[in-house]
Amino acid sequence: MTEAVILLVVVLFALLLSSAPIAIALGLTSFVYFYYFTTIPLTQIPERLFNALNTFPLMAVPFFVLAANIMSRGGISKRLTDAGNAVVGHLRGGLAMTAVLSCMFFAAISGSSPATVVAVGTLMIPAMVASGYGRRFSTGLIATSGSLGILIPPSIPLIVYGIATEQSIGDLFLAGILPGIVAGLMLLMLVVVISYRRGYGAGENVVNMTTGERLKAIRDAVLSLLLPILVLGGIYGGLFTPTEAAAMAVFYALLISLLFYRELKIKDLGQILLNSARTSAMIMFIIANGILFAFVLTSERIPGQITEGLLAMDLNKYTFLLMINLLLLIVGCFMETSSAILILAPIILPIGLELGVNPIHLGIIMVMNLEIGMITPPLGLNLFVASGMSKMSVVQVARAALPSAGMLLVALALVTYFPVITLTLVGGG
Repeated sequence: MTEAVILLVVVLFALLLSSAPIAIALGLTSFVYFYYFTTIPLTQIPERLFNALNTFPLMAVPFFVLAANIMSRGGISKRLTDAGNAVVGHLRGGLAMTAVLSCMFFAAISGSSPATVVAVGTLMIPAMVASGYGRRFSTGLIATSGSLGILIPPSIPLIVYGIATEQSIGDLFLAGILPGIVAGLMLLMLVVVISYRRGYGAGENVVNMTTGERLKAIRDAVLSLLLPILVLGGIYGGLFTPTEAAAMAVFYALLISLLFYRELKIKDLGQILLNSARTSAMIMFIIANGILFAFVLTSERIPGQITEGLLAMDLNKYTFLLMINLLLLIVGCFMETSSAILILAPIILPIGLELGVNPIHLGIIMVMNLEIGMITPPLGLNLFVASGMSKMSVVQVARAALPSAGMLLVALALVTYFPVITLTLVGGG
C-alpha cells in the first residue's frame, strides 16, 4: 500500500468519524490527494466537479425529486392508502397490509425512501395505533416498507449506479420491479403472521364499505399509479430518454395535482420548488464529490489492485456475491446511499464481470443492500424520519424494525442467488 493510499484512508475515515458530511469528507480527501501527490493545478478541482455534474442523465435527479415533492403535497398518499384499504382492508391485519401496499405504490411514484416514510407514515401510523396495532410494530413496519422507495423505479440510486457504471438506466429501472415486488410480498407475509399471532386488525376499517365505495377508492388512485407506467413505457417505447421521462413525471404530477385532485395550489409551488432545490443540491453535491473521489481511486489503481487481489483468492461467483452482500450491509450502516454506490461500484463491478455476474443484477443487489442500510443505525435515515413522526427514540424504532428488516434480508438472498428475478424483464433471465 502506497503512502498516498494510506493517507487517503486515514483522512477519509478521520473526517467520517468527526461527523463531517459525507460530501465534505470525500471532497477534502480528494483535495489532500491533489495537493500532496499530483502536479495537477488545484484549479482543476472545481472544473472536475463541474464536469462531474455536466451530464445529461443526471438531470433526471432534480426532476424526480421535484415530481416526488409535488405528489407528496397533492393528496396522492391518501388516495393510495384508500385504494390499498379497499383491496386488503377486510383481511386480518388489513390495515398493516394497506400500509405496506401504500409504501410500494408511493415508492413507484417518488423514488425516495424518506418521502415514502413521511407521506404514508403521517397517515398510517396514527390510524394503525388507533386500531389496536402496537406503536412499535406500526412504526417499524413503515420505516422498513418506506425503504422500498430506492428500489422500485423510478429510483435515484439506480440512476447514480447507471451513471457510475455506464449501464442503461432504463434497464435498471425495469430490473428493479420484480425485486421490489418480492420484498413487498415478504413484508406482507410478515404482517399476516404477526397479525394472527397478536390478534391485530380484523378488517374493521372497511367492514361497512360497499362495493361501489371500494371501486371508487381504487379508481381515484389510478391516475397516481399511471406515473410509473408513463416513465417506463415512455423509455421502452422510444418516446423519451430517462431524463426526459423525469421531466414528463413533473408535468404529469402537476397536471393531476392541480387539475384533477385539486389539493395543490399555485401558491404552494414556491415552497415545493425551494424544498426540491435544497434536496437536489444536497444530492448533486454528494454525487460531484463522489465522482471526484472515484477519479482519485482510479488514479491510484485501487480498484484494479483490489480486483487482482480478490481474483487471486480463486473466488467463485456465489462466494463473491456473499462477500459483497456482507460488505454492503456494513457499509450501508455508515454511508449515504449515493456515496456508497459512487465509491464501491467502480471497484466491485470489474470483479463481478470477471466472475460472470451481470452488471444490471449487481446494481440491484447493491441497491437492495443499501436499502436495508436505510433502517440500520447509526446512519439509517428512515429511522430518524420515523422516530420524528412517532415520538419514539431512534433505538426503539431500530429494534421495532428488526423483524421486517429480517424479511428484507430473505428477499435479498432470493434476488442474489436467483438472478432470474432481476433479469426476466430486461431479457436476461
